[in-house]
Amino acid sequence: MEQVLEIFLFAVIVILSILVFFCLIRALKGPEISDRVICVNMIGTLVIIIISVLAVILDESWLADIAAVYAMISFLAVVVLTKIYIGVYREKHRAEGKE
Repeated sequence: MEQVLEIFLFAVIVILSILVFFCLIRALKGPEISDRVICVNMIGTLVIIIISVLAVILDESWLADIAAVYAMISFLAVVVLTKIYIGVYREKHRAEGKE
């Protein structure tokens, strides 16, 4: 039974890795800055899930701590990117209003 669980968890990691790759493509291709911010957030979430699954597979509790720290860093990155996006959006509309 444990072997089936390990195979399932490895399959989950492979699928999540493929999803990270698709999100990366969307982030690079995305026509809007908001698409890129959402993709960065999604990549961060998927990486946290991958680390958590690895913690279960390897039976290492310190990986859960790393996932928690990564979640905080990912949250701060999205907040900073959103602040930057709001600043760019406001500058764009101010420039259109002046012309």
